[in-house]
Amino acid sequence: MTRVLIVDDQFLIRAGLRGVLDAAPGIEVVGKASDGEEAVQVAAETRPDIVLMDIRMPGTNGIQATERILAEADDREPPPRVLVLTTFDLDEYVYGALRAGASGFLLKDSGPERLLAAVTAVGGGDSLFAPSVTRRLVAAFARQPESAGTPPPGAQPARDLEALTSREREVLRLTGLGLSNAEIADRLHISTATVKTHLNRTMSKLHLDSRAQAVVVAYETGLVTPGG
Repeated sequence: MTRVLIVDDQFLIRAGLRGVLDAAPGIEVVGKASDGEEAVQVAAETRPDIVLMDIRMPGTNGIQATERILAEADDREPPPRVLVLTTFDLDEYVYGALRAGASGFLLKDSGPERLLAAVTAVGGGDSLFAPSVTRRLVAAFARQPESAGTPPPGAQPARDLEALTSREREVLRLTGLGLSNAEIADRLHISTATVKTHLNRTMSKLHLDSRAQAVVVAYETGLVTPGG
């Protein structure tokens, strides 16, 4: 069973999401929260596999809650995967959540089938975002320190690329451009498994939780430039 925590400040949305998920086989809703602070507490108590996280909430917002949930899960294997719920795809808050380690985002007007497919994909270890959309999103908000999505000091991804080999830097650059593992393998004339190894080592060295974070770092370090 995939264990899901629902976080949204609107009762009707929480109830609607629960109704869809409760009717689906293989999914168990283990908790609900109406704000980010409660989400952190309930996540610690229920240890979900997936957190459906509303991004714009009063008090502790979805970015802050994502950071805290993932930080407090550092000793867990694997940590919960955060799927952001948003009204707009090009949203600085969504950028902030991806930067904080969310595995992807889902528009709130998505239908039940899309929701279930998203939960299944993220539960299976995949990231959920279209590379072209994520690239536009990151290009729009990267390097804007006053952005509402900027994490506080100490929560930012590591940006020192000196620890990476030249091949790892190249794989990171191509990941930032939105290429899939298969496309990177074809570009560099190596196997897909080797690409995965390089990317996994890169993410480990830079303390990244998701491929989306890797895209953000590629932009913020200048490996990829908007429009490049």
